[in-house]
Amino acid sequence: MNRDVEKRIGNNIRNLREQLGVTQDYIAAKLQLGGCDVTRSAVAKIEVGQRHLYVDELILLKQILNTSFEEILSLDEKRRSSASFL
Repeated sequence: MNRDVEKRIGNNIRNLREQLGVTQDYIAAKLQLGGCDVTRSAVAKIEVGQRHLYVDELILLKQILNTSFEEILSLDEKRRSSASFL
């Protein structure tokens, strides 16, 4: 995957997490409870675009962050909160 795309998606995840007021540890724990072997360190790497996001993780993140796939995957920096995709 394109490194810039991974950074943007990671940034979206970080912003959504911060809006909820939860920690990376919380996200990692919820992912683990959902069956994904993800540590806090892995969440941090996802948020900065240093680790790939797997489909099962994406599905759980959508639920954990109470958001849409469009909001997570938005690449439009100016309209991230409007749920645009590409």
